[in-house]
Amino acid sequence: MMNKHLVIAGGGHAHLTALSRIGAFVGAGYRVTVIGPSDYHYYSGMGPGMLGGFYRPEEIRFATRRLTEKLGGRFVRAAVTAIDPLDQSVLLDSGERIGYDLLSCNLGSHVPEHMVDGPLDDIFPVKPIERLAAARQRIIELGARQPVRIGVVGGGPSALEIAGNVWRIGRQPRMKPLSITVFPGSDLLPRHPTGVRSRARASLQMRGIDVRRGRRITAIRAGRLEDADGEAHLCDVIFVAVGVRPSPLFAEAGLPIGADGGMLVNAFLQSTGYPTIFGGGDCISFADQPLDKVGVYAVRQNLVLADNLLAALRGEPLRPFQPGGGYLLIFNLGDGTGIFYKWSILFGGRLAFFIKDWIDRRFMRSFQRLE
Repeated sequence: MMNKHLVIAGGGHAHLTALSRIGAFVGAGYRVTVIGPSDYHYYSGMGPGMLGGFYRPEEIRFATRRLTEKLGGRFVRAAVTAIDPLDQSVLLDSGERIGYDLLSCNLGSHVPEHMVDGPLDDIFPVKPIERLAAARQRIIELGARQPVRIGVVGGGPSALEIAGNVWRIGRQPRMKPLSITVFPGSDLLPRHPTGVRSRARASLQMRGIDVRRGRRITAIRAGRLEDADGEAHLCDVIFVAVGVRPSPLFAEAGLPIGADGGMLVNAFLQSTGYPTIFGGGDCISFADQPLDKVGVYAVRQNLVLADNLLAALRGEPLRPFQPGGGYLLIFNLGDGTGIFYKWSILFGGRLAFFIKDWIDRRFMRSFQRLE
């Protein structure tokens, strides 16, 4: 049946190829609707660099609305609040309900806010990424008139890169001193090799960034953090960089989910319970094997997801997604250096950051030129 309706929920990394092929879907007789909370999608891998001032906001984002409309699709600026897999429709925060023949979800992940008590005044979860631009402006505004105390809650790569890039903000002219404290819980980068951890700690220590290992934060309030020992830590600006979680929409919709709450998908990136729903990126749980919440898997899913959406609309066989082997890790430390790690290759310094910057800019250009 022609004129089937493909709904693409979220314009994230795993949907970039599908978005670039909207013209092909439309040309084949299918309607395409893209739903997103913003006209743009920000690339998380360059978010800390935007915070530090390495990149302007427009350098790290894709113009989702512009691309969708240019290629003949419909763009709806809204957030998905519910999925009804039996009715085959999605409900939006605008109140609109949109039916679909095929739905693809790339709804990303979010930082759990259950630790935050009260309003998010000067409290910045690391997602959505565009909030980091507001955080940068707030620190500059405060630092123009007073010393600023920064607290970073979390011990993973995001916390490392946020702390390092906040340090870079403090190097601007006429800025009062910034004091930066990281609260990683047990340790910094606990799941990474010893060499990576030692380089990260040395970089922060050399710049006077305090890492309070063993201090587990249990409550976050405007202006203060409280740890498990009952001690309060006063902060002017707080970043929340604890582990991300998939959207709860899938569980609420009764879809099969994985241990982390992500939509459970088979080898074809298709819901194990509802074949008219596909997904990719941080919001899914891959049934064959757990995948780390890193952008590389969303990027690797691009082609397979786009191909399978068209095949499903046509009633043709689907092709499986192969996660691939080890992936490259490069951390942006905020001082023009980085940490490079893949397999047994580990090094730091300016070359590491140069490689990351080159890879990220090339990735952005490959899709931005379509706009």
